[in-house]
Amino acid sequence: MIAQDKYADSNGVKIHYVKAGQGPLIVFIHGFPDFWYTWRAQMEGLKDSYTVCAMDTRGYNLSDQPTKQEDYAMPFLVGDVAAVIKAEGQEKAIVVGHDWGGAIAWSFAAMMPQMTDKLIIFNLPHLEGMARELANNPAQQANSSYARNFQKPDSEKMLSAAMLAKMVSNGDAELEKKYAEAFGRSSLAGMMNYYRQNYPKAEGGAPAVHLPKIQMPVLQFHGLKDTALMPGGLNNTWDYLEKDWTLVTYPGVGHWSQHEKAAESTAMMKAWLAMHK
Repeated sequence: MIAQDKYADSNGVKIHYVKAGQGPLIVFIHGFPDFWYTWRAQMEGLKDSYTVCAMDTRGYNLSDQPTKQEDYAMPFLVGDVAAVIKAEGQEKAIVVGHDWGGAIAWSFAAMMPQMTDKLIIFNLPHLEGMARELANNPAQQANSSYARNFQKPDSEKMLSAAMLAKMVSNGDAELEKKYAEAFGRSSLAGMMNYYRQNYPKAEGGAPAVHLPKIQMPVLQFHGLKDTALMPGGLNNTWDYLEKDWTLVTYPGVGHWSQHEKAAESTAMMKAWLAMHK
């Protein structure tokens, strides 16, 4: 895939993204631990009909890495997506997110509906559904213990670029090397600040989250073997939406459904987007 490295200015924070293709704009937002490259299969499959732009979110790879914890609060992360859309000279985009990128995408669509054409989410329940599960579902509470640990001061000391690369690459040595290089350029403290600033705190149960209803069509993918983000969070998603919701669940698939079901997910995205022109 022939792609360009580009940068957007988000109120003084430089956001790196990779661009290919031509047509309506799609902005891809990765999760933890990841970088723009996670979307390579979807970018390749969609570039003939769309302008595809995959971000490095702040703290990761070639984007700036602010040092203050509060610089990773959700309003700034939402602003980074808006900055990429504006850098492309567009007023709105199809927004796609996975994991933390999914949290940013849900938030962006709720807070910036005028800039969101359509919304596509991989493995991240709506934030209100996730908060409900964290408050009431003992299995989700137990499975979120890693996130509680990430919220602790100096939690980045538990991590290394090599460890994270091994986790994501799933035995692929070439991919592991690529991820290790990207994570070596990243801020481990910045990665943890996503959890410190935005993940519900454990004390007293997770607080309720209230977002404006989503005003555009939503396509959502979820691997049912994802233990970090259990499928119970998908229940009653329609309560948070104003338009149609298409849910694709993958039995036997884990957290990185855009990798494990790359061809199927890309084909579904193409078909769904064609239906919603």
